[in-house]
Amino acid sequence: MTLPEHPERARPDWTQQDRTQQDRTQQDPGHQDSAPQEPRETAGGSRDMSPPVASQPSQPTASQPSVAQLAEDYAAKAGLHRSSNGNIDVLKSAGGIQGIAESILPGLVFLIAFTIDKENLTLAVIASLAVAAVFTVARLVQRKPLTQALAGFIGVGLSAWLATSTGKAENFYVLGFFTNVGYIVAMSISVAVRWPIAGLLFGFIRNEGVEWRKDPKRVRAYSVGTWVIVAVLVLRLVVQVPLYFMGEQGLAALATTRLIMGAPLYILGIWIAWLLTRPAPVPAGAKEPN
Repeated sequence: MTLPEHPERARPDWTQQDRTQQDRTQQDPGHQDSAPQEPRETAGGSRDMSPPVASQPSQPTASQPSVAQLAEDYAAKAGLHRSSNGNIDVLKSAGGIQGIAESILPGLVFLIAFTIDKENLTLAVIASLAVAAVFTVARLVQRKPLTQALAGFIGVGLSAWLATSTGKAENFYVLGFFTNVGYIVAMSISVAVRWPIAGLLFGFIRNEGVEWRKDPKRVRAYSVGTWVIVAVLVLRLVVQVPLYFMGEQGLAALATTRLIMGAPLYILGIWIAWLLTRPAPVPAGAKEPN
């Protein structure tokens, strides 16, 4: 048996290997000792030694607004308000005293100015536009929402343009006819598709949301309430359109009925629709449905 010529070279240098491994660990701070992964067996019977792939977190998808959210947004934009006792605040929903004045005074000033000087249609138009502009500036000063004031100012501007471009004072009121027709069509369609406008307006005030659609009785009640509002709009056309075709002779009556059948009649119609769509009272001792 022959011994190696240099016994110190035959022995493995474990000290040097440990130092090399330690140096590698210090150079790679992210290196962590982990237990060896058990090889996975593939379909062919071979061993798969590759490390498992980490699953990527799923990206959240943008949720689309639901029908209930759209209905709630519509009810909020409609401007309806609830009083402290839970009923609808009809006056506030109509815009309050200032909102009613914004809808009445421009037309009233136009009528007075044109009655004083029927030969000067331009003066009557300018007077009505000035009143609408004053209300818009007032809302700016008060830092109130400009939606109603701007809508009124634009409406008065279009009405003034129709009157001056045609030379007929009665055309100052013709734009309201098309507005009424548009509302009548929209509300009739809402009843036909079982989404009556009255339900969208009153449902969230009563904390019903859109749950009322699950109850056929509530759907019918809100359909009746919607037809009440439609009846108000139809009544306006039935009374005012014949006065419009009378020309200048029917102008005073047209302007008067426009004022009376504007905000006052609208408030009355909303209040009747609210009363007709009230939920049935829950009997004493009975549990309210969830």
